[in-house]
Amino acid sequence: MESRTPTPEPGLRMRLPNLWEVLSRRTLAPVDLFSFYIYMRDVQRSVDYLDFWLDVSQHMSLCRHYVRELRRSVLVSTPDLEKSGSKRSSQILDNYNNDRRSSEQGPSGLYTDAKERQTPDQRLSAFLRNDNGSHHSPQHSQGSTNHSEHAPGAEHQPRPSFMTNNSGSPNVNNSNSSPQNTVARADIRASAEKILYTFLLPGAEREIILPQGILNDITNSIETEGRDDPEVFDAAKDYVFQAMERDAFPGFLRAKALGNIVQPSVMLRLIIGLVSFFGALWAAFVLIFLDKNRATRCWLILPFTVGIYFLGSHQYMLDPILALLGYSEYTFMNFARIKEPFVRKLLNKRALMCLAGMLILDVAILCLFIFVPGKRL
Repeated sequence: MESRTPTPEPGLRMRLPNLWEVLSRRTLAPVDLFSFYIYMRDVQRSVDYLDFWLDVSQHMSLCRHYVRELRRSVLVSTPDLEKSGSKRSSQILDNYNNDRRSSEQGPSGLYTDAKERQTPDQRLSAFLRNDNGSHHSPQHSQGSTNHSEHAPGAEHQPRPSFMTNNSGSPNVNNSNSSPQNTVARADIRASAEKILYTFLLPGAEREIILPQGILNDITNSIETEGRDDPEVFDAAKDYVFQAMERDAFPGFLRAKALGNIVQPSVMLRLIIGLVSFFGALWAAFVLIFLDKNRATRCWLILPFTVGIYFLGSHQYMLDPILALLGYSEYTFMNFARIKEPFVRKLLNKRALMCLAGMLILDVAILCLFIFVPGKRL
């Protein structure tokens, strides 16, 4: 379990990364999140699962930003709030702000201790549920309007969006001392509903396959109970994470950490290699049966070398010369520098081994067809 702990410094990680490190953007090319997204889109054909996971993570970030801004607005509106010790909501916000730094955003309880990992996120979800319910409670009804207007730090819904102010025009002068939140409570609700309607409901635009029990729980929580806290999606997020880790991530590591070319390039190299190799065989037999001298047969070096090189690249899904130059292909004929230290070291070793094998095979075949006695038919 210790080997799967996220490592902030990619230069110190002398091993292949795990899926959590890739999704949390702690890796470099060619095993970064961008490369994994392209792999899920072009190879696995299941990028909707990754988009769902990223959207849920973004929803979590939105909720954290909302709580952080809410705490700031409360402290700005009531500077003596911390001294009074009578505001339970402020204490919850303060505790969350202190604990969130040690929490890890990601699958629930997969890679860190459950108590350390889940306590801040569960506190966040509990606060959002309490905050959501408070806006529909009797204290916020019309009969208690006067009381809420005089309460310190009282909030009025809906809060303005982070893109506009109360007048509807773009809010470009929102200073850090402003008590207004840059994320409205309605934005969190809209984010949760967007995830539900985009990925989870039957017949959705980008529907993903989840166990029916998980779908029913999420649908009931959002549409019936009115919840929009991140904990609603925990079960689905963990299920999708485990599915990607089991079905997609091993192939991604094989393609990017052990190879450096994409599938269209692999097929192109197979075609070029076969044409070149069979052309070299045809030319070799022609030169032998025409009884050409060995100097003339040395021209066979070119087609045999090209054919063996491209066939070897197809076999190992690795272009040795590109690997030694420090490049990896992320889409067809588009290349990027290899920045992950361990992956570059691994690819260099594999490239040298592949080149050695290709060279031995090439020399053996060339010796056979160059030095064999000729006989004119």
